[in-house]
Amino acid sequence: MTIPRTLTVLVLASALGASCSSGAQNPDAPVDDTAQSDLAGGVDRQDPDDTFVVPTENYEPVAESLDSPWSLTWWGDTGVVSSRDTAEILEVLPDGSTRVMGIVDGVVHGGEGGLLGLAVSPGKQLFAYSTGQEGNRVDRFIVEGEAGSLSIVHDAVIVDQIPAGRTHNGGRIAFGPDDMLYVATGDAGNPDTAQDPASLAGKILRMTVDGEPAPDNPEPDSLVYSLGHRNVQGITWAQDGTMFATEFGQSTWDELNEITPGGNYGWPQVEGIAQEEGFIDPVQQWEPADASPSGVAYADGSLLIANLRGQRLTVVPVDSLGDSSEFFVGEFGRLRDVVATPDGGVWLMTNNTDGRGNPGDGDDRILELSLSTP
Repeated sequence: MTIPRTLTVLVLASALGASCSSGAQNPDAPVDDTAQSDLAGGVDRQDPDDTFVVPTENYEPVAESLDSPWSLTWWGDTGVVSSRDTAEILEVLPDGSTRVMGIVDGVVHGGEGGLLGLAVSPGKQLFAYSTGQEGNRVDRFIVEGEAGSLSIVHDAVIVDQIPAGRTHNGGRIAFGPDDMLYVATGDAGNPDTAQDPASLAGKILRMTVDGEPAPDNPEPDSLVYSLGHRNVQGITWAQDGTMFATEFGQSTWDELNEITPGGNYGWPQVEGIAQEEGFIDPVQQWEPADASPSGVAYADGSLLIANLRGQRLTVVPVDSLGDSSEFFVGEFGRLRDVVATPDGGVWLMTNNTDGRGNPGDGDDRILELSLSTP
């Protein structure tokens, strides 16, 4: 393992008030709580977090020289990474090297498509979201072997023909606290599909491990959990079960949304905080130059958001969703994913080798961050 290094980070001041980004939600433009409650029942936090965490100046490189990495997940205590352009699924070894667990067949790389999100079920099956000739799909794999010699065997395609394009493929997948699989899709460059309940594009989908609609979905025979999304690339849950998603805007606002079942988040009719009846406003918004939010993770009272174009880690305390603080601005380049580790830390993954960044020595890499309570 490489010897830990230190760097200068931004620090919080006056309980985050002095370090909120200039592109954050305008406090004079509140979320339309009525629209949220009417559409999806709202979320009443019965057990709010009274602490939150931020990164310290300490970090440790975990792995280097990754090729177009996109998603991080965990198989037990072993980190697993997807490579967008090579369709490889990699196992991260204790010495910082990686080895190929397997290659996902039929993946077509182009633009933002390729091998994207990974997720591991409570039953320790591995799921992968990828782009193929007939659209985006979700595959299920059986993992064989022990840590250090893991391999994958294809089991089934559980969902396919999700609209795909050179851009806006979504791709983040994750298991929620209800053990259901959530799948974020993009509008694939056709904005109107986001408002079409019959289309799988521009949605967050919720399903069983067999790809069937979750029994209590808003529409019993539909995979659709929420709609009106342009390009969601991050989903996570707070300790109380509240779901959050990060979403790329077009040219005005990127978004952090609180997701409720059946909710309509407005795209393409609205972008950012619009206070229009029938649409749910984001809890926070940023100018795209400062954000392009991809992966998001929850850790001890905070949402940690990896930003691509903004090249920063944004921290949002769950008990103060209109506030945010920024860390590592420009230090590592583009940031694609961030995940909590099984032992209570955080892994942060760069994305400078995807054709849009400027790779430096050792890129792309995974960094383990230390956290503290301010």
